[in-house]
Amino acid sequence: MEKIASFTIDHNKLKPGLYVSRKDHVAGAVITTFDIRMTSPNEEPVMNTAEVHTMEHLGATFLRNKEGVKDDVVYFGPMGCRTGFYLLLAGDLTSKDIVPLMKEMFTFIRDFEGEVPGASPSDCGNYLDMNLPMAKYLAGKYLQEVLTDIRPERLEYPV
Repeated sequence: MEKIASFTIDHNKLKPGLYVSRKDHVAGAVITTFDIRMTSPNEEPVMNTAEVHTMEHLGATFLRNKEGVKDDVVYFGPMGCRTGFYLLLAGDLTSKDIVPLMKEMFTFIRDFEGEVPGASPSDCGNYLDMNLPMAKYLAGKYLQEVLTDIRPERLEYPV
């Protein structure tokens, strides 16, 4: 079997950033998959499931309610390795195109107060596995260390 595209990236060189993982052509449209890499793979500890789950709920809620974007969101969710998230958007986009959106989303997560949307037994199959304070911390860290003054090398996969 051939390796899938995401397994061809040298994860030993990959740093936190915002990358285009792939572009797929579906029914005449382009779907862009973004790699929202929050930790350095194989170097830093991975994120725990509780904060990843919380960020997924908050990020998905933000994106699916954001005017001008909500109709283009195909998927937002965590990577299995727990080093970041995937965001799939309709459109032929670059990482640079969505930096403002990601700044807004991670600010929303960092500043969120109250009950996490969908964190109830009727809405979620694992509603108790949430950690809002840690999700807010990680969102703020990513916002400050990666997105605020994002460098070109954090927008394209390393060679």
